Amino acid sequence: MKKSSSNAKNAALTQPESGFSYTRDFFADLVDQALAHAKKLGATDAGADASEACGLSVNVRKGELETVERNRDKSLGVTVYIGHRRGNASTSDFSPAAIERTVQAAYDIARFTAEDPVAGLPDAEDIAPEGSHRDLDLFHPWAVTSEEAARLSLECEAAALATSKRITNSEGAGVSAQQSHFFSAHTRGFRGGYASSRHSMSVAPIASLPGRNAEMQRDAWYSSMRNAKDLASPEAIGRYAAERALSRLGSRKVRTTECPVLFESTLAAGLLGGFVQAVSGGALYRKSTFLVDSLGKDIFPKHIDIAEDPFILGGKGSSPYDEEGVRVQARKVVDAGRVEGYFLSSYSARKLGMKTTGNAGGSHNLTLTSRLTRAGDDLDAMLQKLGTGLFVIELMGQGVNYVTGDYSRGASGFWVENGKIAFPVQEITIAGNLKDMFAGIEAIGADAYNYGAKTVGSVLINKMKVAGS
Repeated sequence: MKKSSSNAKNAALTQPESGFSYTRDFFADLVDQALAHAKKLGATDAGADASEACGLSVNVRKGELETVERNRDKSLGVTVYIGHRRGNASTSDFSPAAIERTVQAAYDIARFTAEDPVAGLPDAEDIAPEGSHRDLDLFHPWAVTSEEAARLSLECEAAALATSKRITNSEGAGVSAQQSHFFSAHTRGFRGGYASSRHSMSVAPIASLPGRNAEMQRDAWYSSMRNAKDLASPEAIGRYAAERALSRLGSRKVRTTECPVLFESTLAAGLLGGFVQAVSGGALYRKSTFLVDSLGKDIFPKHIDIAEDPFILGGKGSSPYDEEGVRVQARKVVDAGRVEGYFLSSYSARKLGMKTTGNAGGSHNLTLTSRLTRAGDDLDAMLQKLGTGLFVIELMGQGVNYVTGDYSRGASGFWVENGKIAFPVQEITIAGNLKDMFAGIEAIGADAYNYGAKTVGSVLINKMKVAGS
């Protein structure tokens, strides 16, 4: 769990303790073989990607070991272009004969695929030069044994169960240690690859109230980091998960109403994700989004900004280039409420008559902020801003229509009166339209939470429909 230097991390790819079976040089040779064979067959352009992933997952429940799983995956993917016709094939067999068969399969698919005028590799001027690839501190292998992982999982679950006598059961706890590396190249000049890691610990306790109207409530918590030493302690994870489950005991419905809604920071990333999906290339060129032609338009209030930064050291959404080898950059996606940029790959950009934004594969470390947020705007302060309304801590279902923006999700959380939590609520539905919800953001808390490649505090929306009893 000790932090590695850049040289040590690169060297780790050739050392057994890294956990990998293949070196990056070996992958580079595989990719070069694939590209050479594609050119030999007559391909106009080609790209190839070799990768390996391995890890350990351990789960326990009620003090007993349940599962120990080790995973090891490898793949070589090949994309071949014949003019504007594209074919793709992959294999897990790294023998020379298998590589040739895979390239041939991709070539044959391209031969019989209809022409697409915008299909092709990225333009040369968009590609990240090899010397510009930054080391973003993404690789921290965790040499945890199955015994150590089981011990940490058991400690996490035990901490949850010890929090209160009302924590009577558990859906289990687990530890996962995962790492991967790849090498990619294509005939437009891109060559690159790097290793990354992601480790986590989680628990899901169950709280209950005995008696005639017995009630059970479940909640969960986890910690996920690239470096295992940055994970929260098993005791802290277990205790907080238990407190969340306990806080939900005594839940009831509320009357159907219209009121302000505060989204817990853990859920607010989903609202940001909804915006990303609505302004991503595929939805835009198909015109299957409620935010079509939104570039340059005010979608959020003027106090709202959304920033993207691919270069945060150790960031879960960090990358020196996108999946096509295109340059990435730090930028303002939304500035003072106005949409300043989309999320485009080379293909979707060409479909729209625009330039790629370096987002093939998704967004990079997005942060949603408000210029009105102050350092003291913690959860208690946000509840005060909410006044009387609903504080949501869990959402259920997939009721979001990105064509119309209509939003309807099952929810549970707390009813708040005069800035104080009055009682827990469940079996309700919240509804609105994402366009109205984005425009109705009144405040964002200083309680920022990182969920994957997105960081945002709790979000207060001025008005939504709440369907209850």
